[in-house]
Amino acid sequence: MARVKGGYTTRRRRKKELKLAKGYTGSKHRLFKTARAQVMKSYQYAYRDRRQKKREFRKLWIARINAAARMNGLSYNRMMHGLKQAGIDMNRKMLADLAVHDEQGFAELAEKAKANLK
Repeated sequence: MARVKGGYTTRRRRKKELKLAKGYTGSKHRLFKTARAQVMKSYQYAYRDRRQKKREFRKLWIARINAAARMNGLSYNRMMHGLKQAGIDMNRKMLADLAVHDEQGFAELAEKAKANLK
């Protein structure tokens, strides 16, 4: 059987992989084999972290709401329960944004939540 050289196709495939590995340090951006392994690992990290990012932001929003609620004499869970009782359906992202940028507006919500707890 005749020998088949990779030539154009192989070079193109390898260049594409090395281009993805641009910015990595050491042999991870120079050598095809290690670059390919690192690119695959990077894809795994990216897939995992797209899901973790959602968790991290939710934790951040809850921490901000809790801090602002405590400044208004409520805990996080009592604040959320009071808002639900009052029929105020606002997501955590918006509540956290209010807590950071509009303290007066958040204080009014906290008062409504307090009023509906009793």
